[in-house]
Amino acid sequence: MLNYALRRVLLAVPTLLFISLVIFLLLEASPGDPLGDIPMTIPPEIRDRMREALGLGQAWYVRYVMWLQQFFWVEPLHAFDQIFGTGFSRGMQRIISFQTRSPAFDVIAQRLPQTLTVVGLSYVLGILIAVPIGIVSAYRQYSWFDQIGTFISMVGFSLPTFFTGVVLIIVFGIKLQWLPTIYDTTLRVTDWTSLVQQVRQMAMPVTVLALFNAAQISRFMRASMLDNLRQDYVRTARAKGLKERVVVLKHVLRNSLIPVVTVIALGLPAVFGGAIITEQVFKVNGLGQLLILAINSNDIPMVMTLTFIFAILIVAFTLIADLLYGLLDPRIRYD
Repeated sequence: MLNYALRRVLLAVPTLLFISLVIFLLLEASPGDPLGDIPMTIPPEIRDRMREALGLGQAWYVRYVMWLQQFFWVEPLHAFDQIFGTGFSRGMQRIISFQTRSPAFDVIAQRLPQTLTVVGLSYVLGILIAVPIGIVSAYRQYSWFDQIGTFISMVGFSLPTFFTGVVLIIVFGIKLQWLPTIYDTTLRVTDWTSLVQQVRQMAMPVTVLALFNAAQISRFMRASMLDNLRQDYVRTARAKGLKERVVVLKHVLRNSLIPVVTVIALGLPAVFGGAIITEQVFKVNGLGQLLILAINSNDIPMVMTLTFIFAILIVAFTLIADLLYGLLDPRIRYD
């Protein structure tokens, strides 16, 4: 398995380089100017100096290579400096955001906790809801529980997150006034009162994302369980006198989780994409809102850094899913 993981990591390197090149070329071809918001009263020579200071006067391939160097070499060394205080990255130019005029990774680090709190909790909650619903729905196919679960899953998967978010704001935020409609990112949990406030403001965005995630995962879980419940090994296990709980939870569930693991692993990076809309609806000051602001201001370094981080997440979780196959199914070998 170690050799397989190393081969996949080595294969991921040219894949990520190609993805980064495609992202850079798409942003390079996009309309707009990072200095477009500057007043027209500024002389042209001052504009040219500003463009040179931002690195916009160089050729596109030079800027691309510099960005790769800063992303894969300077930023890891800077993180190492922050942990151990060695100063290896002192004097090296980091990726600077056009919009904030500060290092892009520092801005991302400030926004990351908000996104991880909302997205991480919603995804875990969605999995905890979806897996039991999918198991029971498959085992009791066409029962009232299965019919209700199917209906809720179809509704949750069909409705976009920006629609369900607005509905929750209207019902629970405006009409009933039970929950706050705007996420307070300055809130810090220091006592019981602040913890309750944090839970209240997280309730709606977490519910929106959890419902969408649970709807998709539960459908895959149900379909996979139904497929395995009809296999010969299930009839053999029952004929040997094994208890029904052992048959379902040990044999059927373990084999059914193999395709579901793929959905869960690949769905986590996609949740960050869904959080872009959800954070806009609930005014969560996270990575999604940061990406929208960067796109509107044509902040190429920030947009490229965020999108490339999402690409790295997809490749990493794909590798994790492949490795989990061997743990769930002993028949899978990586030799």
